[in-house]
Amino acid sequence: MTRIVRKWRPPLWVVVAVTLGVVLCLPLIGIVLVRYLWPVLGYREAVWAAGFCVLAATFVTGWVLWRILLRPVQGLRDRVAGLRSGAEDALDPLPHYGTSDMQALGQSLLDMGRASRGREAVLRSYADHVTHELKSPLTVVRGAAELLSLDGLPADERDRLVGRIEGAADRMTALLDAQRSLARAQEPAERGSVRLSEVATVDVLVDGIVPLPEVTLRLVLDHLVGNAKAHGAKVVTVSYDGSLVVQDDGPGVSDGNANRIFEPFFTTRREAGGTGMGLSIVRRILEAHDAEIALAPSDKGARFVITF
Repeated sequence: MTRIVRKWRPPLWVVVAVTLGVVLCLPLIGIVLVRYLWPVLGYREAVWAAGFCVLAATFVTGWVLWRILLRPVQGLRDRVAGLRSGAEDALDPLPHYGTSDMQALGQSLLDMGRASRGREAVLRSYADHVTHELKSPLTVVRGAAELLSLDGLPADERDRLVGRIEGAADRMTALLDAQRSLARAQEPAERGSVRLSEVATVDVLVDGIVPLPEVTLRLVLDHLVGNAKAHGAKVVTVSYDGSLVVQDDGPGVSDGNANRIFEPFFTTRREAGGTGMGLSIVRRILEAHDAEIALAPSDKGARFVITF
């Protein structure tokens, strides 16, 4: 996740106040210079010298304002244009933020751009997969409907075809519900924290205050625990010591699938009705809370580590 390295920067109101003070003082500085230089250089020369000093001070003030205000604004404008055009470096932090307000604005822009690209990635992924995923149940429905239209079809065969249609309809409903849940998971998230033992429905090895709202933590654990049990796990444990760890005693994840388990629609339980959206939804939910989930090495079963 892209974060700006926090450095001290003056707030914008300080920069504005100092600039106004300089603008007010420049005429006074010019008058004082003329008064004290007049006896030494003469009136005309004193005016020219004072004018040059005021002009130099104005130039320095303008350069400082350009560096502190204008350059970061131009950089943020270029980042927005890069996000619109899909530039790879659009989410890179700027080398310089003039004020603390610009620094906060820059981080907000990075967060917004990351969320926007995440939504675009989901839409592209959905467009790539939904046709393929829905084609199979639609083919089943079409074929069963054609067979049901035949005359003299035995009752048991008719019941079997109706069952296949209902199964295909359930499959399509599950896919659409999963996609709806995935889209909802990317919505702006409320902040909060909750004790792990107050939410977990499995054994808690190490208790602690998890920096997630109760409803979010419950949803994440329900997905992970349900996924573990669906793959044959008998025991699932959770612990929190700065990172949230979910460990099960199931068959684990093969090396070939380890890099794909968070992809939308990827599942090894397609025949059993799996949609392949559970872990993708979990990842999106956690990203909305500035957290990350990863599959960690484990001697037995699957081990998921969530860092905040």
